[in-house]
Amino acid sequence: MNNILSKKTFAGLALSLMISATAFAQPKPASIFTDNMVLQQQSEVAVWGTDQPGKRVQISTSWNGRKYVVVTDANGKWSTKVATPKAGGPYDVTISDGKQVKLSNVLIGEVWICAGQSNMEEPMKGFKASPVANSNDAILRSKNKNIRVITVPRASTTEPQTEFKAQWAEATPASVADFSATGYYFGKLVNEITNVPVGLICVSYGGSCIQAWMSKETSCAFEKTGIPQKGDSIKVPNRTPTTLFNGMLNPVIGYGIKGCIWYQGETNYQEPDRYPDMLKTMVSDWRKRWNVGEFPFYFTQIAPYDYFLLTPNDKSEKNNSAYIRAAQLKAKSMIPNTGIAILLDAGVENNIHPYDKKTPGERLAYQALAKTYQVTGFGYDSPEVDQMTVKDSTVSLSLKNIPNGITSYDKEVTLFEIAGSDNKFYPAKAELGRKSITVTSPQVKNPVSVRYAFRNYVEAQVFNTEGLPMGTFSLTLTK
Repeated sequence: MNNILSKKTFAGLALSLMISATAFAQPKPASIFTDNMVLQQQSEVAVWGTDQPGKRVQISTSWNGRKYVVVTDANGKWSTKVATPKAGGPYDVTISDGKQVKLSNVLIGEVWICAGQSNMEEPMKGFKASPVANSNDAILRSKNKNIRVITVPRASTTEPQTEFKAQWAEATPASVADFSATGYYFGKLVNEITNVPVGLICVSYGGSCIQAWMSKETSCAFEKTGIPQKGDSIKVPNRTPTTLFNGMLNPVIGYGIKGCIWYQGETNYQEPDRYPDMLKTMVSDWRKRWNVGEFPFYFTQIAPYDYFLLTPNDKSEKNNSAYIRAAQLKAKSMIPNTGIAILLDAGVENNIHPYDKKTPGERLAYQALAKTYQVTGFGYDSPEVDQMTVKDSTVSLSLKNIPNGITSYDKEVTLFEIAGSDNKFYPAKAELGRKSITVTSPQVKNPVSVRYAFRNYVEAQVFNTEGLPMGTFSLTLTK
C-alpha cells in the first residue's frame, strides 16, 4: 500500500512540476531590454535572455519585419544580434518561443553609458540638503519622448551578475528628477543638436573608487590583495575592487552603445601616480568586453574642492587634489578616442558635490558633439600646453585648443608656480599673450618645472575665448 501511494505521490509531483514548467515557461529578455528602450542605430546590436534549455526562440523586429531564430543552450541562455536602421521609431521587438514577450515603444538612436561616483550619480532633484542648481525648472520642462533613461541600482557583489531591477522610461519630470543630472544634461544637449533619440544608462555609485569598476582580471595588475573571492563578505561596498563591475556594469556589458561618459576620481585623489594607468587599463578592458571597437570615452577633470576638510589634521601634499586633476589630464593623452571636460570654474570650496551639474554635462556633450558627431564651428576643448621652453629664468608655454586666443577676463593671473632642480615651487608672475604664456619668479633663476592651479580649491583664471578654462597641470622640462 505504501509503495502504491509512493508511486502515486511521485507521479503527481512529476505531473505538477511539468504543468508548472509549462505554465510559466516563456522567453525572458535580460533586464536591460524593456519597453521604452533605445537601441543603437545602424548597428548589429546584441539581444539576449533566458528560456528553457533547448527552446527555439524567435526575435522579430518591426522596423524591418525580420525574424531571428536562436536555440537556447544547456543553461537556457540565448543570444543573437539584430540589425538596426537609422534613428527613428517607435518600434516593437517581439520575442517568442510560442509564447510572446513584446517590448513596445522602442526607439532607435544613440546610447550612452553614464558612469562614475556621486557627481555622476547625483539626481536632478539633488541629494538631501545638496541641491542641483536650477533643477526644479529644468525638471518641469524635461518631458521629451526622444530621451530615454534607465538607472542600474546599486549592487556590490563578488561574482559577475546578469540581472537587475529597473525599467527604461521616457524623459518626464518624474523620471528625470531621479536620473543623473550630469547624464541628463549631457543627453539633452546631444539630443537637441543631433535631433536623434538618445538613450542614457546610468551606472554609478557615490564614493566609489576606480578599482571597484574594474574586472577581476584587470584589478590584479594593481591590487595584490583585497580582491574578494566568491563567498567573501564585502566590507566597503563602493571601495572594494571588482565589486561594482560585477554587480552593476556586467549586466549591461554588450548592450549596443555609442560611447561612455565618466565622472569619477574624487575617491582616488590620494592615488595620482596610479590613476592614469588604472583609467587606461579600465577603459581598454571595457572596450574589449563590449566588442564594438574603441568606443568614445569622455571624462571630467574633477571640480576643485577643499579636500583638507576631510583631513583637518593632515594638510600634507598627499591630500592636495590638484595632483589627481593633473593625473586625469595626463590620462587623456594615454587613452585613444577620448576627451576631457575641464571643471576648474565649476567647483564649490566646501561641497564635494558642485551645485552646477549643467556645466559638466554640457562640456562632456561638447566632446561628443565635436569628436563623435563631427559638429563644427564651436569650442569644445580647453586650452592645453603644447610646448614648454625655458630661456634663462623665463618659462614659455605655447598653447593649443585656442583658435581665437586666450583671456583672463582682465583679471590678474596668480595660479602659476615654477620650480628649479630642487623641486621647490614658488609663486610666479604670468604674462598672457594671444596664444602663449610666459612665467617668471624672482626666486627661481633656473626653472625646470611649471604648474598651474595646484591647490585643492581654486577658481579658474585662464580661458580660451570660447570660455573654456585651462585645467590643472604640472610639467617638467625634458632634456
